[in-house]
Amino acid sequence: MTMSLAKKLAIALLMTFTAGGLIACDNKGPAEKAGESIDESAESAGESMEDLGENIEDAAED
Repeated sequence: MTMSLAKKLAIALLMTFTAGGLIACDNKGPAEKAGESIDESAESAGESMEDLGENIEDAAED
């Protein structure tokens, strides 16, 4: 086997593993799903607190 053929083979294998790794990244694991759930809960709580603050301001104006 010549060096140029070995280099081409190595590059082809590297590209195959890289593409496989990128495809595998699309699958969400349980930790990522839990993190997203926590983020959504925190955002919802923040919005609720914001709404509460607006309601208090409105009540104070009346």
